[in-house]
Amino acid sequence: MSIIKGKKPAIKPTPPPDDVLLSLDIGTEFVKAVIARQKKDNTLEIIGVGRAHQDPSNMHAGAIADIGAVVGVCEKALSDAEKQAGVTCKLVSVGIAGELVKGNTTTVHYRRKNGNRPLSEQEMSLIIKRVQDKAGEIARKEVALETNNPDIEVRLINSAIVSLVIDGYKVANPIGFKGSDLTIQFYTAFAPLVHISAIEKVCAELSLDLLSVAVEPFAVCRACLGDDPDSNLSAIVMDIGGGTTDIAIVDDGGVDGTKMFGIGGRSFTHQIAEALGVDYDTAEFFKLNPESDELPAQAKERMEATIAKNIEVWLGGVELALSEFDLLEVLPQKVLLCGGGAGLMQIQETLATSDWYEELPFNRRPVIHIVESGDIPGMENKTDVELDHSFITALGLLRVSLDTLAGSPEGGTIKERIAKILQN
Repeated sequence: MSIIKGKKPAIKPTPPPDDVLLSLDIGTEFVKAVIARQKKDNTLEIIGVGRAHQDPSNMHAGAIADIGAVVGVCEKALSDAEKQAGVTCKLVSVGIAGELVKGNTTTVHYRRKNGNRPLSEQEMSLIIKRVQDKAGEIARKEVALETNNPDIEVRLINSAIVSLVIDGYKVANPIGFKGSDLTIQFYTAFAPLVHISAIEKVCAELSLDLLSVAVEPFAVCRACLGDDPDSNLSAIVMDIGGGTTDIAIVDDGGVDGTKMFGIGGRSFTHQIAEALGVDYDTAEFFKLNPESDELPAQAKERMEATIAKNIEVWLGGVELALSEFDLLEVLPQKVLLCGGGAGLMQIQETLATSDWYEELPFNRRPVIHIVESGDIPGMENKTDVELDHSFITALGLLRVSLDTLAGSPEGGTIKERIAKILQN
């Protein structure tokens, strides 16, 4: 074989390893990219972390407003994560949030024609399809009403079985059971097609293969539940982001529903800026550093009063969202806080000490807990980056990736096969 002088042989790029996953949390204030390696026991090792700040105009109410600008921010976060991990990754799960994302639990009663025949996967698939279609039409009407657009399209993002009852008998997995009357509580989340298309465009610009899109509070619940199929966790999850607050309820290991409203950390910053007569960046600095010597005593008092007033409005949104979970007679006693806004001490103190919960169906005062990465089962941080409460959504997206990749091999468990039916 002859070699042409002065010409180097082409070097084929090393393909990314197939055991590496990427999550992209496109938040209002920050984009977070987390790369993890999947181990044989289905646990994850975090090997790369990147974070980049968003410009105020990039996002609106938790949704992408400027695709080109968001792509640039994502590139920086992704580059930092890949540099730290020492590998590239193309397979990504992305979170979606916003007030127009609708996550509800629907109760459906289904009468089987032949109760003596064991329930099959095929029949279960048909039932689930009918429930999804019904829930999708409800979500489309809700979004159409809120946007005054009767032609708006929505797409199913996440779905999960909350509970199943056959002839009055609660079952964990229905396949193989006989019975005539099936009652199913089914969680579904839908988002406007325009929001999903923006995420797909961002991934295409980044040359990423979109594995899944997940409603962010659903992803946080998946992070908290881990890979334990018998988890009996019951909790209220509050993800306080920059543009929205996302609330989800986990009841006995199942996601009961998700709600969102458009008040987050950015609202507090804007109110502080107006009260103190300063720009947004200065207000953000004072919000995060209330003991700063640059903040005069009188200004500090005004800022504290402003935050307290804004918390009252925010609590109104929390109470309204929780009141809509009307399928539960009693709300869980544990409240798990995450997201960047959860770091605001006044929010933690108000939830822990005020009477905000008294008009809601709690048995007693709820216990407030800030979720850190160490609380997340099945994940180990191998980086030197502290993964605090603001990274929980990104970690949850990694768990959603594992769920999606679990597939449905012929010899899989019933739970895995039902999961595959839900994905289809």
